[in-house]
Amino acid sequence: MLLADYHVHTGFSDDSTYPLRQVALDAIRLNLDEVCFTEHVDYGVKPEWDDPAGARFEDGSPVTNCPYEPYLAELDRVRDELGGQVALHAGLELGVQTTTIDQNRALMERLGERLDFVICSIHQVGNREFWNGDYQRDRTQDEIHRAYYEELLGVIERFDGYDVLGHLDLVRRYDLYGDYPFERVRDVVAEILRHVVADGKGIEVNTSGIRYGLGEFQPGRAVLELYRDLGGRIVTVGSDSHRPEHLGSYLRLAQRELAELGFEGIWTFRRHEGELHRF
Repeated sequence: MLLADYHVHTGFSDDSTYPLRQVALDAIRLNLDEVCFTEHVDYGVKPEWDDPAGARFEDGSPVTNCPYEPYLAELDRVRDELGGQVALHAGLELGVQTTTIDQNRALMERLGERLDFVICSIHQVGNREFWNGDYQRDRTQDEIHRAYYEELLGVIERFDGYDVLGHLDLVRRYDLYGDYPFERVRDVVAEILRHVVADGKGIEVNTSGIRYGLGEFQPGRAVLELYRDLGGRIVTVGSDSHRPEHLGSYLRLAQRELAELGFEGIWTFRRHEGELHRF
């Protein structure tokens, strides 16, 4: 079965130092067939790479969105050097908010034809980020989950410049209260998935849920079953790699779970055109 890691970050993302060329070399060593780079763009909390005014600094450098032109140029160079050994594709992971839709739409109008694949994720709500606990502060567990899914629904009702939704139940990773009953958000998740299916989009299975100690992928099995039952077919698999030890992790296990759930196969993308690879 094709091994394609469709969620990979490199040093062109603010939270990774993994060189793009080294990712490609490691992918060859791991016998991966395809890698899609999905560098971070998070309007509202990060400025553009070529206009970093107002950025916070980490280790002496401004934290910005992906430097698009250097990223795409480096990818072209590495493709020319190594592309015969592994397929390398250009993507972005957009951390979209209802307040940043216009910026994301403008970026896709500018760069979309140069990209193969785009993930739509929610990493912050109201410019309050999950990773540092700002979003969760002063919210009950119900409010943490409800606000997250309502924001995601609000985004996809107005924005279709993506190919798949990323780690749809990501908020679970940042919920310090513990497990949260899926039934409490099932209706809003179903509404999100109906939009995804109706718009001809897909979702990803993000294998990082295993390394973050959730005991399953993201989204979890309950969401995958709901997506299947609502007619969802398009599924990509990605490791959400930021470091060498993440690359390609649990891809076969994710494929096995998707097959058990009755999905036909996994999908890859070229210039936003999906291709099914059957199990």
